[in-house]
Amino acid sequence: MRTHFGQDDVNKYRKFKKVDGATYNKVNQFLRKRTYITAREWAIARLCTDFRTRSGAEMTFIGQNLPRLVPFMQETYSPQAVNQARNSFKKKVYKSGATFFYGAMCGFFTSEELDDLLFEASEVARFLLEVERTSLEIDEEIEIEDRITEVMRSVGKAAAHILNTRMQEYETGSPTEERGAGALPQDTNDNKNAGSTLQGENVDRDEVKSPLQEGYDKEGDPA
Repeated sequence: MRTHFGQDDVNKYRKFKKVDGATYNKVNQFLRKRTYITAREWAIARLCTDFRTRSGAEMTFIGQNLPRLVPFMQETYSPQAVNQARNSFKKKVYKSGATFFYGAMCGFFTSEELDDLLFEASEVARFLLEVERTSLEIDEEIEIEDRITEVMRSVGKAAAHILNTRMQEYETGSPTEERGAGALPQDTNDNKNAGSTLQGENVDRDEVKSPLQEGYDKEGDPA
């Protein structure tokens, strides 16, 4: 992996050329029809991926060269502003993922509808990659789609089983009903596991370490 980037990398960078000449607002409208991210978040997320070093994304390099790297960005950014946009993108992905999984687990969608939803989502993702001129090998695309499809089918089956079980317990008068509507089962080892569980509603989920988040801990401004 690279240790730093320079002017030659700026000169060779050819992504986002398909929206060359488009204004920032125009790109925002384009994205709003398809996603929840802004043009700023789209550009920063891509640059943080493309200009990643051993110590993390080069925030200073990205911010200083932003107008030369992305046609619709007109101003330079401070490293703090780059980091803010990157974190905003990450939070939206997490929230979108939670919403998506809830929709799959609550039984609102059938298995066929989930397949259609995944297909449409993958088509939009491919379209965005094509617009920014990011290419994936066909084997990589297939592997990613297969992994996501397998996970979602497992989630759908597990959710259907849980919902059916709860419905049967409710109809037959089960311990679930005796606990009261909406009550959650209490773990008798809560106190023992307090260090590894979320306590209360005021905990910032971004502070909770996850395999995906750990990769960002080393990122910083190397300049």
